[in-house]
Parts: sequence; C-alpha cells; structure tokens
Amino acid sequence: MSQKILNPDYRLLEQIEAQGPFQAAACFQCRKCTNGCPVTFAMDLYPDDVIRLVILGQQETVLGCRTIWVCAACETCTTRCPNDVKIAELMDCLKEMAVQEGVPSPQPQILTLHETFLNNIKKRGRVYETTLLPAYLLKSGKLLEMWNSGTWRYDLKLGRQMFSKGRLPLRPQSIKGKKEVRKILTRRKQG
Repeated sequence: MSQKILNPDYRLLEQIEAQGPFQAAACFQCRKCTNGCPVTFAMDLYPDDVIRLVILGQQETVLGCRTIWVCAACETCTTRCPNDVKIAELMDCLKEMAVQEGVPSPQPQILTLHETFLNNIKKRGRVYETTLLPAYLLKSGKLLEMWNSGTWRYDLKLGRQMFSKGRLPLRPQSIKGKKEVRKILTRRKQG
C-alpha cells in the first residue's frame, strides 16, 4: 500500500485569515463543531474536515465541496468551538472564494439562492422577502416546476396567510446606509 505524502501549503490559510480573521489555525480538531451541526447529513466533508483542509492548503478540495454550500450559517459550530474559530463565517468566505474563482457549485440551486439573496440586499440594503422568493423561483426555474406540478396553489395560499398576518409587506423598507452596503457587495464581486 502506497501512501501519498501531503505537503501543506499555508498560503490558503493566510489568504483566508487576511479576509477574516477566522482563527482557523486555532482548531485542534475536537469535532464539537461537527457534532453540533444540524446539517452534517447533507455534507460531503464535515466542518472540522473543512477547517483541516484549509489549514493544509487543499483549496481545490475545499472550494469544490458541497459542505460550504450546505452550511446553514446557523452558528452552532461557532458557538460550540472552545477556541473561538469562526467556522460559519469561514464557510461563507469559502463560498465567496468559490464564486470569485469560478468553481462550479455542486449545489446550483443554493448558489442561485445565494446570488438572489445578495442582489435583493444590494437594492435596499436589507432583504425584502416579498420579492426574494419570486426572484429565486424565476431564476432557478423552480417556478415552472411549481406551475406544472400545481404546488404553486399551496404557496399562494401560504402567501395570502402571511400577508394577512403582516408578514409580507407590500412596501419595502430601506436603510440609511444602503450605499455603503452596495459598496461592500460590489467590492465582494471584484475580489
């Protein structure tokens, strides 16, 4: 049996930490992040594996994994970490790196939702849920699927209920610093 020798490349860790800091190097692989994560069932790499691969400089593996797209950013991992590694933020950073590097997402619907969400924020400085879901459904092609299957009726009924309870406002609210938010999101795209 031959063993592959791995030569760590710390440039990835340095590049990521410059955008953070996320304190990834402080991880000692206790696995508390993975043990608390509610979506490990859908991941191809566990959160502690992602951190280890970042430390070792395995950029191709990390940016191409499904885990960074499946992460719900619930912050359970970050809360459980005894060394204050900002794992959820690190996952988001890796997702953005994958987008900037043109790495195809193994979860294209999540990438579509990610882009739709950020575009929605860019318009008003905050999320406007009333247009977020329809924009996503159109962009992802899910609207046609819903139309053909008839499931749109259920969503329409649910939308009416939410509107009647004041959960779907007709008029969007903006924030004062939306120009600053646009700058941040534009800088994100430019890398």
